[in-house]
Amino acid sequence: MHAGATLLPLVLDGVGYAINGTPLVNELTVTLSAGSRTVILGPNGAGKSLTLRLCHGLLAPTSGTIRWAGAFAGDPMRRQAMVFQRPVMLRRSALANVAYGLKLAGMAKAERTERARAMLDRVGLLALADRPARSMSGGEQQRVALARAWALQPEVLFLDEPTASLDPAAARAVEAIIRAIHEAGTKIVMTTHNLAQARRLADEILFLDRGRLVEGSPADLFFRAPATPEAAAFLREESL
Repeated sequence: MHAGATLLPLVLDGVGYAINGTPLVNELTVTLSAGSRTVILGPNGAGKSLTLRLCHGLLAPTSGTIRWAGAFAGDPMRRQAMVFQRPVMLRRSALANVAYGLKLAGMAKAERTERARAMLDRVGLLALADRPARSMSGGEQQRVALARAWALQPEVLFLDEPTASLDPAAARAVEAIIRAIHEAGTKIVMTTHNLAQARRLADEILFLDRGRLVEGSPADLFFRAPATPEAAAFLREESL
């Protein structure tokens, strides 16, 4: 999808984020490379969502640096996207919600309508294209949000607890879309509280605790043999 110029890897070097002198993310150093699906785990307050917002550029670190180290020198915001736990739906149809992101990206009207319809079809919502997005169920809204992000063909997609408020059936539908986006060539970086979901979707795990990166390893190794007491305790508690 993104042959040639690329944003990745994304390099976080000693990244910190503090509010009123209180560190919420501390000395975070990690390189996010293309290909693998990265899932960020950790207890409440570990800094997972904050880390995603820093990576996406919604927040600036108060210390350290974040840089896209790939060859692409253009505006990185045009080549990455983020979907939140509770997506923001505009007061318009599902189709218009998807098309709006393409309009902001500068795509011609005829082309963006065609692309928006195609993306709604890929997430199983083409039949609801004309329905007001805000009247849709939570799961349907999340699928619209994923279609809106996917339509931009991002090199990287950040997902913050994308199924946290959904029922099991809706969550499975969202997981299937995440897999399809990954298979189409987009790097996935996501947070979740659901260990079973992390096992299904992750290629690598970043484990945060109290704002620090405690452990980073391939997913199968993390779940089979966590290397730190903090990760082992987290897995025990979350599995109860």
